[in-house]
Amino acid sequence: MIRLLRTNSGHPDFIELVKSLDIELALRDGDSHSFYSQFNKIDQIKYVVMAFENEVPVACGAIKEYDSTTMELKRMFTVLAARGKGIASKVLRELEIWASEMAYKKCILETGINQPEAIALYKKRGYLLISNYGQYIDAIESLCFEKRI
Repeated sequence: MIRLLRTNSGHPDFIELVKSLDIELALRDGDSHSFYSQFNKIDQIKYVVMAFENEVPVACGAIKEYDSTTMELKRMFTVLAARGKGIASKVLRELEIWASEMAYKKCILETGINQPEAIALYKKRGYLLISNYGQYIDAIESLCFEKRI
């Protein structure tokens, strides 16, 4: 059974999952990892959704205000053993609902070209490819997406 929990970036299970995410991203991104990691610190994140399968933390995601109408998705991750079960979609949907409840109109995100599973998830969930934004404008390994919520 999957249980979702709304929390914040201080949750110890979120911190542990982010450590696993960072290890995986360092392997996938190689030399580019240090550029991307500077934009993924969790101390500025207030809104986190955790997924637990039989009370074991298996996935997470977060939203962070980008501007007055937009939330940016951050730190989406599912442990390897739990992938392919639709858990990331549940976390993503809960983040979208939460952003909507706070009167935000859209979600944006950046993901890397070396993350095909993430790209597939976002496309499946209705995210559209947009021009790279902010710090990612000149990042050739970045893909940016948005979805009106």
